[in-house]
Amino acid sequence: PRRVRVLIAKPGLDGHDRGAKVVARALRDAGMEVVYTGLRQSPEQIVAAAEQEDADVIGLSILSGAHLAICRRVLDLVEERGLEGVRVFLGGIIPTQDIAELKRLGVAEVFLPGASTQDVVKVVQEGFAPSS
Repeated sequence: PRRVRVLIAKPGLDGHDRGAKVVARALRDAGMEVVYTGLRQSPEQIVAAAEQEDADVIGLSILSGAHLAICRRVLDLVEERGLEGVRVFLGGIIPTQDIAELKRLGVAEVFLPGASTQDVVKVVQEGFAPSS
């Protein structure tokens, strides 16, 4: 079976990407194929890149407070483009009261500040296996 393919994206105008880079490196070091899209990506750019890269997983890093709107748009685009099986996880500054709504929208997992990279790797390995 092929390795899990993960796209790490930094949507919106937030320019703080250290956490996204740390997670990308941890996933890569765990044997996954990882693409980091860079800063200031729109939901449309993120989903287009996931489609182009044949990603199994999209990881979003959001610190701006726009997590609900961004995740809603990313998940809508994933569905519109027929990317069944592509799972989305989120990390960043996320109020705990928003987690239930994010999961209702379809976000598979939410990682808050202080989550270990080992936890992220474990969740991705166990819950996001590639379909082929």
